[in-house]
Amino acid sequence: MHLITWMASFPGPIFFLVILVLICCLSKGSDILVDEAVSLSRQFRISPLMVGLFVISIGTTLPEAAVSIFAAVNGHPELALGNAVGSIICNTGLIMGLVTLVSPIATNSLSIKRQGWFQFAAGILLVVSCIPFTLDHVFETRVLLPRHMGIVFLMLLLCYLWGAFHWSKNELKAAIANSDTMSENLHGGMMVFKLLLGCGLVVAASHCLIPAVQIAAVRMNLPQAVISATMVAFGTSLPELVTSLKAVKKGHGELALGNVIGANILNVLFVTGMAASLTRDGLAGPEHFSRILFPAMITTLIIFGLGMHLSGSVFKKSFSIMLLGIYAVVLFSSYLGMTA
Repeated sequence: MHLITWMASFPGPIFFLVILVLICCLSKGSDILVDEAVSLSRQFRISPLMVGLFVISIGTTLPEAAVSIFAAVNGHPELALGNAVGSIICNTGLIMGLVTLVSPIATNSLSIKRQGWFQFAAGILLVVSCIPFTLDHVFETRVLLPRHMGIVFLMLLLCYLWGAFHWSKNELKAAIANSDTMSENLHGGMMVFKLLLGCGLVVAASHCLIPAVQIAAVRMNLPQAVISATMVAFGTSLPELVTSLKAVKKGHGELALGNVIGANILNVLFVTGMAASLTRDGLAGPEHFSRILFPAMITTLIIFGLGMHLSGSVFKKSFSIMLLGIYAVVLFSSYLGMTA
């Protein structure tokens, strides 16, 4: 709140100069992050998909985790749940739609398809856990993620991480075999430092850019309801968006896929799990979730999954257009739902 007040005091020219500087920092941080992640995968002989899943996605999910956890602890459970669900819709609809539209992404990897199934299962689990068992008027009722389910999500996260490391044990053995060589190489420590620096720049720039975008939207007289419903989720997804676009621009589509899929899984199991487990009454949300957000999230995950399995060797652009279309419909529907 202090950051928003401080930035709102800037006059127009200086304020937009600050936004430009933050965008440059975000771009430079994502450049460093992608370059060092690729170097890490080559140095340790780990696939870019695994680096995207377990290194990049954890770093770029930190804004969602911070926003949702602080919102839940401070008595705003609907913001915590909405941020996680909105981020999944943004990641899958907007980011994957853009990434697969601007660059051909290979989809014939068994590891990618396996992670895609986990992503879909996590989304279904979130919806089932939130919808009341009384199915009468299900689309006209509030949703609730109980505290005990948040704890279950965190336990499932540990199981998922164990399973993923187990499936990639051959790559991990190669990494361990190469660790001795890397420990003798001064470039190894510099690589890790640059990776952390890139991640820090992305997260810090995104953290400052979120309130800046909100203030800019207010100054352009956009409705407050639209700002609260879309800007926060979009803002916390900025690291995934910029990092993924940089990755495909540099020819590392598998890294971008791992980043988005891993972020979606973490949004369910880690972000909502941690936020719900830290509250007494869990995460509650209004009817807007069951009417619009949950159906939109599942639809985007289904279309993404179909695109992965039906596109052959490269993700078809027709599925990319459908993903972007769904994201646009969700924004429009949210606007109508909150201004009606």
